[in-house]
Amino acid sequence: MTATGPKAKAEPKKLLDYRPLPGASDEMLGPDGDVRPVWRHFLDRLSRMDEAELERRIDRADRYLRDAGVFFRVYGGAPNAERSWPLSHVPVLISDREWETLSQGLMQRADLLERIAADIYSDNNLVREGILPPALISGNPEFLRPLVGLKPAGGHYLHFVAFEIGRGPDGDWWVLADRTQAPSGAGFALENRVATTRAFSDIYAETHVHRLASFFGGFRDTLQTYRRNPDDRIAVLSPGPANETYFEHSYIARYLGFMLLEGEDLTVVNGQVMVRTVAGLKPVSVLWRRLDASYADPLELDQSSQIGTPGLVQALRSQNVTIVNSLGSGLLETRAFLAFMPAICRRLLGEELKLPSVATWWCGQQSEREHVIANLDRMVVGPADSRLPFFDAGNQSPDTRSAKEQKAALLTRLREEGHRLVGQEVVKLSTTPAFVNGKLTARPMSLRVFAARTRDGWQIMPGGFARIGASDDVSAIAMQKGGSVADVWIVSEKPVKWSTLLPSEETFTRNMPGSLPSRAADNLFWLGRYIERAEGALRILRAWHGRFAEYADRDQPLLRNVSDYLDALDIDTEEVIPESLVMNISSALYSASNIRDRFSPDGWLALNDLATTARKFRDTVQPGDDATRAMTILLRKLAGFAGLVHENMYRFTGWRFLSIGRHLERGLHMARLLGHMSGPEVPDGSLDMLIEIGDSVMTHRRRYNVATARLTVTDLLALDQLNPRSIFYQLNEIKTEVELLPNATINGQYSPFYREVLRIYNTLSLMTPEAMTEDVYAQLGQDMENLSDLLAKTYISI
Repeated sequence: MTATGPKAKAEPKKLLDYRPLPGASDEMLGPDGDVRPVWRHFLDRLSRMDEAELERRIDRADRYLRDAGVFFRVYGGAPNAERSWPLSHVPVLISDREWETLSQGLMQRADLLERIAADIYSDNNLVREGILPPALISGNPEFLRPLVGLKPAGGHYLHFVAFEIGRGPDGDWWVLADRTQAPSGAGFALENRVATTRAFSDIYAETHVHRLASFFGGFRDTLQTYRRNPDDRIAVLSPGPANETYFEHSYIARYLGFMLLEGEDLTVVNGQVMVRTVAGLKPVSVLWRRLDASYADPLELDQSSQIGTPGLVQALRSQNVTIVNSLGSGLLETRAFLAFMPAICRRLLGEELKLPSVATWWCGQQSEREHVIANLDRMVVGPADSRLPFFDAGNQSPDTRSAKEQKAALLTRLREEGHRLVGQEVVKLSTTPAFVNGKLTARPMSLRVFAARTRDGWQIMPGGFARIGASDDVSAIAMQKGGSVADVWIVSEKPVKWSTLLPSEETFTRNMPGSLPSRAADNLFWLGRYIERAEGALRILRAWHGRFAEYADRDQPLLRNVSDYLDALDIDTEEVIPESLVMNISSALYSASNIRDRFSPDGWLALNDLATTARKFRDTVQPGDDATRAMTILLRKLAGFAGLVHENMYRFTGWRFLSIGRHLERGLHMARLLGHMSGPEVPDGSLDMLIEIGDSVMTHRRRYNVATARLTVTDLLALDQLNPRSIFYQLNEIKTEVELLPNATINGQYSPFYREVLRIYNTLSLMTPEAMTEDVYAQLGQDMENLSDLLAKTYISI
């Protein structure tokens, strides 16, 4: 079967070679082999592109994803292994007429799932009447008994659901799985859309594709109505950076303007969920949950959970928080439920399912079990309580038994413990075009479609994302197995309404930024410290290698003195790019990864580039001049990152903690350095090296008409209030930022942290260069180090 539409003769080889898989329907080609009408314009434009242009367009999309830092995590490999987002660049096109029919079926299914959850956790009529086997609930790990009888505060169990759907060989759509626990992918669908339109912006503009913003806007507005008070917070509750979809959590939080929190950020006080912020505890009344329910409360659910919030179930009982979706809703994803959905729909809704599930048989019933056994060659068999489609069930250990032995073992298991198993017809999914080795190739596909509860009822996202197989094998659809994803364009015959999340000018208001969570403040503070620590080390190492290139002798007095100083800081000059330097940059990257929702893509890209370059230099740079040049490159990259942050970050509480961290570390660095290298018995050249490390050579020449001397260097690097490298300058900046922090002054009294900052600042302001001795520097360094502990006690450990 080939692409044989009216323009087939004009189409290049990349289109003419396209052939669907045998026995499967195809998204682009109809049953007669002709291109479906919804695809014709896209293919017509695609056919006019030569390979060079097509490659440029694909590179444009991939570059956007890299620059935006889009990634997912691969389980089972290196710890926290990040992988680039696997975009399949050809979108899937579906007409809005067909989509409307699909949407009606999915909205019915969302209503049905809501009714099932309400029944299971209240009256339990489905079990009582024999429609749903009790074994599928009572023994299910997703059935949370503490939630029985608990009515959700918002009145609904489900607010945001997703469906895995696929088209069968007959052209009809099936539901392959329901996603009600904590559905992922909506944020990735947005990124797929942006990346794909980077590749095909002209085609997208000419095609009447339904936009996605109104879907998210309607859901955001609905969540805001669930707040108990106007000042209550809405938050995305994430398991943390180690989760495979953490990028999406941060992206959605930033896109919708919600807080991004983890379980440790929350506490429950008198039945009210509160977030720990630098301004104290603040109420949270809506949580969009992105972690599995059993981990949410170690007090009443999974006691081994280290990512939950003790007391969260009690807050639900108190009707003080709305959780999206309700705890316990993961039960609805149970694979065996698909076998009973038609009967449940007739019982609860009084109508037939508009969109059928893939044929499923629960083997706990004799007749169904015998049917599966009789048709075993056309079946896949797996755990009844699994929540994943068969093609998405994770990596399986290879079975070394023969096919005959495997079948015999499965038959035995079916007869002895059939209640634990389900059988499903082998899924023959439709195919869709994907670029493989430069040409369009048919690959199996499933769609993930999202539904959000709004004030007007369920709304289906006009799109979603398609999961594309890495080969002809349906099991290769999962990204963990090498599959890719594609944008889904719902195409209208008429122009579509332009939508945006931005308010109109008539509704303009200026909202102050929300309170800063204590954990975010901690990460910003340490990000500033790690960045400044890396810069300080780079400046010393550059000066050291510059002189090593001249002396070529590590035992030269000045070089040995500086090496001893660096050794005390765990910086080994035997390593050209010391491991501790790379670790400081990696620690900065880790701190930034914990606040992705507050970090610009440009800043993230610059920090990643710095870390990558530092690791690369470890294997290639030689001591001396080569190392000096390498340190200069790293300093420039670090300055680029600092400049991005300085120019682009909003001057609110988060900025203050980042700035305090940087100034505190810079002040500590200079105090320690001056204490070691400005004494009366230091080696020759120490003062000149100090001025160079402090990036103050030209300033010293202009301000002092003498050669470097201990008093002039001390005056410039310790006490000069205008030199951005001096200790006094750092303390002045810290004082300025602390004055603007929450609770710096309470009832007219300074907080202990602010009082200590003022004490150190005032002490240094009265000093003269002659009074700055090694002991003074040591005490100053100790006092500044203590400031870090006092800041944590005041704002972090709340």
